[in-house]
Amino acid sequence: MTRAHGIRGEVLVELVTDRRERVAPGMVLQTDRGDLTVRSSRPHQGKWLVMFDGYADRTTAEGLQGRVLRAEPLEDPEALWVDDLIGTELVEADGTRRGRVVAVVENPAHDLLELESGALVPIVFVRSCVDGVTTVQVPAGLFDTD
Repeated sequence: MTRAHGIRGEVLVELVTDRRERVAPGMVLQTDRGDLTVRSSRPHQGKWLVMFDGYADRTTAEGLQGRVLRAEPLEDPEALWVDDLIGTELVEADGTRRGRVVAVVENPAHDLLELESGALVPIVFVRSCVDGVTTVQVPAGLFDTD
């Protein structure tokens, strides 16, 4: 949370997820000083204005400044999580092994898988990630170094 906003107890929150349900009313978020329950939230200039139960004015909301919010992992079988991708072996659909994924790099168009070789693969080419193997269907020439 970055700072208090206004006089009603709202705080400005920068989400590092695209899952808006994280700030839905009733959602319980953890901090290093205890749980907070979302009372209301609304988008505001690329961030979120959030009110928490028990924080009804600016003075109490200022006490939340700087806290890091955490939430329980989501169960979504369709989602690819960074933690699931890092450390996997990247294999093309034809069986060609390309090496281990060492990082996921944020990129405005699409996030990129960084391989131990330094190669970058747009995440949109991922077809599956199962049992430590990430399978990709890439366009011809993506791995050419000439």
